[in-house]
Amino acid sequence: MLEKKIPDYLVTRTNIVRIVVFTAAFALAFINIYAPFGVNAWLNVTQWQLLLYSSLVILTGILVIVISRIIMFLYSRIKNLNHWQYLIWILAEILSMAAVYSVFVKFILDDPREFPDVFRASVKNTSLVLLLPYAILWLYFSWKDKSEKLEKLSEQDYSKEHHRRLVPFHDEKGTMRISITNDDVLFLEAADNYVIIRYIHGDKPEKFMIRNSLKNFQDDLRKYNIVRCHRSYMVNLDKVKVIRKEKDGLHIDLDIQTSLSLPVSSKYSSMVLEAFSKYSTF
Repeated sequence: MLEKKIPDYLVTRTNIVRIVVFTAAFALAFINIYAPFGVNAWLNVTQWQLLLYSSLVILTGILVIVISRIIMFLYSRIKNLNHWQYLIWILAEILSMAAVYSVFVKFILDDPREFPDVFRASVKNTSLVLLLPYAILWLYFSWKDKSEKLEKLSEQDYSKEHHRRLVPFHDEKGTMRISITNDDVLFLEAADNYVIIRYIHGDKPEKFMIRNSLKNFQDDLRKYNIVRCHRSYMVNLDKVKVIRKEKDGLHIDLDIQTSLSLPVSSKYSSMVLEAFSKYSTF
């Protein structure tokens, strides 16, 4: 498992920024609440001055993390990191940050302890400062990644189901005359008191005439992504290949073998574009 590549969400630009910011905030809270490096003991300062000094210390230490994560981001673009390498990288961050804090405590705060003792204490405190936020964010990133993947799978399943659905067509008396798979419906065409349903059957274009009006179909077929585009036409957005803007207005090209273009009247253009925009986000 340790030889396995680390998840991509650990080395994305956005999540690296989140790691740095959250770790800095956690470290600032940690050093002010617990004063692990003895700041309040060695400096006779007010709470606000302590906050200022500790902020400077944290910013210096976090600079190590910033540089480390920039290098990690650039390295991950060239070569994959496995779990072993990632753990070693974190260990190097802890030791580097502990070294910075040890220098501060020993030489700035004039800690009387020997440097090795200061460094060991710094490693312990730095491990808490880094490992806790790292673990929290790893769990959060993992949960978010799984949630997004599940959402995408649900959308894909919905999309597949959506294409398989049967679209019922009723006449003006409410009697169902024909049902056609959503993916096979091309468009509807008004013809006096009738509606001609154009669809694909066995790779061949077919038509079915039903006594009704496009107005009566308009609301019922919207959930199947069949929308009104003209006084005389309704189109299945599943079959739209191109929407073109010409001098005389918008035109829709259908994704079928034979060339077929439908006009879009100005009355329905905004509705078509809005519906197509929402549908195209799947």
